[in-house]
Amino acid sequence: MEETHRIPNIQLDMARLPRHIAIIMDGNGRWAQARGLERAAGHVEGVATVRRITEEASRLGIGYLTLYAFSTENWNRPQAEVDALMHLIATAIERETPDLIKNNVSLRVIGDASRMPADTLARLERCVRDTSAGTGLTLVLAISYSSRWEITDAARRIAAEAAAGRIDPAGITDETIARNLATAFMPDPDLLIRTGGDMRVSNFLLWQIAYSELYVTDIYWPDFDGHDLRVAIADYQRRQRRFGLTGEQVK
Repeated sequence: MEETHRIPNIQLDMARLPRHIAIIMDGNGRWAQARGLERAAGHVEGVATVRRITEEASRLGIGYLTLYAFSTENWNRPQAEVDALMHLIATAIERETPDLIKNNVSLRVIGDASRMPADTLARLERCVRDTSAGTGLTLVLAISYSSRWEITDAARRIAAEAAAGRIDPAGITDETIARNLATAFMPDPDLLIRTGGDMRVSNFLLWQIAYSELYVTDIYWPDFDGHDLRVAIADYQRRQRRFGLTGEQVK
């Protein structure tokens, strides 16, 4: 972990940017509590950070940015907080849609839609349609998402195909599973960032991050900014990605 605000003059190799960055946006509640505020204030401030980081990722030319907005486990939080979060997510995305369109950003949503309030889902789906022509950054919101849900859902669909005789169980491969995941439309993350300091992946993209580079910062999500994103990318660029090979083989 690095204290990013102490690192000046971040120089990035623009030819070696991660194609896909995934972020576990943690620390909204702790940010608010440290200031004597209600947790909801942290979530509101966190929305502003989403805008900042989306704009910075778009400027840099990142292909995909996946943000862990609401996990399936989050449904177990107090109902008032859940309701407020659902409203906040839909309202924020609607408000940002014109700028997403202007900046050539397309929006995608992954997660268990069956658990989402009908109004929230309809509003998000409208934003996805409205931004579908974007050919720049793809902003992916993981809402009502968990990796165990995703893998279980993929297993059910593959099993149904096998039971119907459309695929041979002996021929199931890694690619078969990947094609049936919610993330089939995009590459696996090159870089996974977690804000807030906790050293865990919290049921997020477990299949997809098998060889992602991990970066954890103590900075709470509402305080995370474009400079901090660049620091994380610079740290990523200093690493040698070996994918199970030796360093000599990679060279």
